Amino acid sequence: AVGAGAGGTRTVNLRAGGAGLYFHIGETEKRCFIEEIPDETMVIGNYRTQLWDKQSESFLPSTPGLGMHVEVKDPDGKVVLSRQYGSEGRFTFTSHTPGEHQICLHSNSTRMALFAGGKLYREERFRMTSESTNQRVLWWSIAQTIILILTGIWQMRHLKSFFEAKKLV
Repeated sequence: AVGAGAGGTRTVNLRAGGAGLYFHIGETEKRCFIEEIPDETMVIGNYRTQLWDKQSESFLPSTPGLGMHVEVKDPDGKVVLSRQYGSEGRFTFTSHTPGEHQICLHSNSTRMALFAGGKLYREERFRMTSESTNQRVLWWSIAQTIILILTGIWQMRHLKSFFEAKKLV
């Protein structure tokens, strides 16, 4: 079973024969393992993806868009299998070369990716609006300061000329 946590953690359970393999995969994490496989052997992997809820400390039901990408390479590095799968299922491949095969799994969580993409877009737009507003406030305060200084200079000259005309200075 492969599970994903609400905090971005996935648990993986692969069963081969009677043995099982469980591990956690983060949203963007890729996990690979190496298996010695004889020539012309059919390998079947069953898997399930689940979200892990940290608050209730339990698995949530699988949701649409949550799944796995499975990639298998033979001992020569040739790709034997590279395919997207749903949240639960089975992958199969036949080895044509004896030796160590690399089996890699990673999330294809389009739902999470779309959510993250939309969130990043909103954050960027908000940042740009904030920077624009900050720039306008800065220029407005500079303009106010200049106007205040010019008004003070004008008042001092006006008062000086007034007192000189009245011959008080």
